[in-house]
Amino acid sequence: MGPQFNTLDRQAGCLPIEAYGVLGDGRTIALSGTDGSLDWWCVPNMDSPPLFDRLLDPVNGGYFILAPRDLIRVERSYRAHSNVLETTMYTSGGAARITESLNSGTAGRLPWEELARRVDGLSGTVVFDVRLRFGRRADQANPYVARQGRRLVFHVGPVLGVVLGTDGIDLAALSDEGVDTTFSVAAGQRELLAIVAGQEEPLIVPTLAEIDARIDSSDEEWRRWTAQLDADGAYREQLIRHALALKLLLYSPTGAIAAAGTTSLPEAIGGERNYDYRYAWVRDAGYTIKAFSRLGAQAEAKAAFTWLIQRLRDSNGALFYKLDGGQPPDVREIDVPGYRGSTPVVIGNQVVHQHQHGVYGDILETAARFVKHGNVLDGESAAVLSRLTDQCADCWRQKDSGIWELAEPQHYTMSKISAWQALARAVELADDGYLPTTCRERWARERDRVADWIESHCWSETLGAFEMWPGSGQLDAAMALAVRFRFDGKDKLKRTLEAIDRELGAGVFHYRYSDARGKEGCFLACTFWMAEGWHLLGDQAKAKRTLDDALAALEGGSGTLAEMVDPHSHAWLGNVPQGLSHLAAVHGILTVAGVDL
Repeated sequence: MGPQFNTLDRQAGCLPIEAYGVLGDGRTIALSGTDGSLDWWCVPNMDSPPLFDRLLDPVNGGYFILAPRDLIRVERSYRAHSNVLETTMYTSGGAARITESLNSGTAGRLPWEELARRVDGLSGTVVFDVRLRFGRRADQANPYVARQGRRLVFHVGPVLGVVLGTDGIDLAALSDEGVDTTFSVAAGQRELLAIVAGQEEPLIVPTLAEIDARIDSSDEEWRRWTAQLDADGAYREQLIRHALALKLLLYSPTGAIAAAGTTSLPEAIGGERNYDYRYAWVRDAGYTIKAFSRLGAQAEAKAAFTWLIQRLRDSNGALFYKLDGGQPPDVREIDVPGYRGSTPVVIGNQVVHQHQHGVYGDILETAARFVKHGNVLDGESAAVLSRLTDQCADCWRQKDSGIWELAEPQHYTMSKISAWQALARAVELADDGYLPTTCRERWARERDRVADWIESHCWSETLGAFEMWPGSGQLDAAMALAVRFRFDGKDKLKRTLEAIDRELGAGVFHYRYSDARGKEGCFLACTFWMAEGWHLLGDQAKAKRTLDDALAALEGGSGTLAEMVDPHSHAWLGNVPQGLSHLAAVHGILTVAGVDL
């Protein structure tokens, strides 16, 4: 039995973020609410405009409702070790199960998008209302339906597709405005709804029998993938679920890892901290490669590392990229109401113009972890890494925007530690024969200079901690990562983590930095970083308590995580599924469980 949900009233037309389950096929994701409404689906890719966008436009946005009448309660969970989602609806007349999947084929991703929603009657008779409205891309496209032979084909801009249903579901009224219809299922009866879609390409229309069968074959593919993971012990089920969430964000055409599957879900309800995370950050790619390597998913680790090296070869150390490897767009606001009135709604991300020293540490740490698992580097990759290390050696004294991508450049302590990390890993890689040794001595000298600078400028005896930047008087929860990075000075790092717990802790979770309280929720990754840090500093009991308390507080959803959480109500905030939250959870669990870094 999965988590139970009461029938949820929408606030300002929106469900709680934690009430959504995530479907995916290695190319895009869809969000399905516990009330039967599918409110977000970008076609054909995660960073494409949405076909369904009620999530951010609750009045005029597109949606695909499959809702039982007289709903009493809902149970929802993913199938074991799978991203196929099952929702059991209990009504006054009976019970029915909805099984949902963005289908894949037996050989991998399908060359079209295939959304399947199967309905099985379990007891009594359940009446379902179906209501489908295509999104209008913020009034930049008007959907229309045209007949081709015996098919009614919908068009939204360059996207086209068909809506299919079994004999018990009458879809003949499909029009430019969508469709409204009703059907019922009795115990033992099955019906199926599906959408097959593509963009600017001829479209295969499978039979309903093929689509129905692919729900189960997709489930088998997910379970086959999880079976090869190195995930044992007390946290096995949590590890597998987090790995599956990360797999949803892996863009299979290129190997890129999206930071999240949505845009503009707010970090505080009604606030302005709303961002588009449907792009691939170097930081996230690095953490993903390490996570997949630690889990034994070497094919995914290699694909992500190859993507990363190719991007870095063709650029000058950019922070993030489009999923196809291109340059992300500048921020553009979209004129829609936003989630629960939270604006702006945006496409693109403002960090396209930023510099962060952390990119160097992320890249070199990734390479170090990659070879630690028995892999090797080619000459071109070694040249790229050497060039980036030289850049780090040249520019580490400059201000940057820091890990939190803040508007005001500063000498952020965590950025300096990331520069130290990059130079330290480069020296180690050169010593082991993975990088040329030409500049090895220079890298070592700069590594030591960075460490001396941090010790001289960044420690605050008043705070009893490394401060966010020299003279700031503020704390930064990302400092917990310095323990994983093997930065020197465990006594000072221990005192820093104690200060973070004391000043940034809120219940079992943590704010990102001193100025964040009251402006946003707690950042989930920070708490998992703290658990990992405490373990590596030798306080295993505190590490396990921190981890277990966080995992327990996050129970009740379907298994995917958002970026943030309200520390009081535990309501989710920010984009979903958030890769960094799942990555931090994986690393925290593995470290606390004693798995080698």
